[in-house]
Amino acid sequence: MDKSGLKMAFGWLKQRRGRMKGISEAGEGVCFGRYALQALEPAWLTAKQIEAGRRAITRNVHRGGGKVWARTFAHKTVTGKPAETRMGRGKGGVKYSVAVVQPGKILYEMGGVAENIARKAVSVAASKMPIRTRFIVDSLTPSRGGGGSKH
Repeated sequence: MDKSGLKMAFGWLKQRRGRMKGISEAGEGVCFGRYALQALEPAWLTAKQIEAGRRAITRNVHRGGGKVWARTFAHKTVTGKPAETRMGRGKGGVKYSVAVVQPGKILYEMGGVAENIARKAVSVAASKMPIRTRFIVDSLTPSRGGGGSKH
């Protein structure tokens, strides 16, 4: 792809800040696994924080043969201008990506492991998050999870 096509393809990356008002209307239920980590506060989670939490869960869960689903993705880009830059000359360049997380949003799910392993993995991942979270057990369907079941 030439540079003109690249500029056209990424011309929409500079987004506005937006708002984090309200509670999560989508992604608040456990869909794939049996255990989940749910956000209790609104925040921006950076792509690095999401990946750190996913790695922490994966290291603990895969020992028991389980499966992990990351339910958040960093869609929003954050821009910034360098320090000691004069005013004007447009908006700054893209620095990093964030996921807008509202209270009630499921961050990670896992299945196919015992509850004590899941609790340990979630506690390690929760320590990587900048917000308060809680551990959820989907008690409606105890047989589901881990086998790659799709809904």
